[in-house]
Amino acid sequence: MNPFTLLRRSYDWVLSWADSRYGAVALFLLAFAESSFFPIPPDVLLMALALGARKKSLTFALICSIASVLGGLAGYAIGAFAFDTIGKPIIEFYGAADKYDSVGKLYEEHGFWIVFLAGFTPIPYKVITIAGGVFKISLLPFTIASIVGRSARFFLVAGLIYAFGEPVKAFIDKWFNLLTVVFSVLLIGGFVLLKAMAH
Repeated sequence: MNPFTLLRRSYDWVLSWADSRYGAVALFLLAFAESSFFPIPPDVLLMALALGARKKSLTFALICSIASVLGGLAGYAIGAFAFDTIGKPIIEFYGAADKYDSVGKLYEEHGFWIVFLAGFTPIPYKVITIAGGVFKISLLPFTIASIVGRSARFFLVAGLIYAFGEPVKAFIDKWFNLLTVVFSVLLIGGFVLLKAMAH
């Protein structure tokens, strides 16, 4: 199957929850899972829900942020208590095994900022959360950085929907394949940035 077709189907499946009365619950679960192991970001469903009820955009952003931070803490717990059985396969699935050893150095040099950047940008947040548990970084700065980074990202998305509405979704639908390529490049760039910061 064409990778664009697979991604499009995944995108449409995620969007299908926006028409369900369980949309907010699905958003919570998706945001939680994405922070520790799941590949599909919650931004897509967040946008769809916000488009369907623009007045609730910030509420959806809050749900997404809370769930994502809790998922990040779950990732931290996986790294701290179940790395060999759960964490390592997740790291290997995302092809980050060769970069993972450098994350400890990143925490030593950048601390709060590496967690914030991973929460806000395409740097793989789940790799950072799991590594945080493995390297036993301080939980309070980790949590604060996650709250700030994730909230900034999701409230930005919801704010754009609140301000511009339907044209945002139309743009995504029209340029989906191109945006997928751009996102993939950014994701790869996130891994490259991780490696560069570690040296």
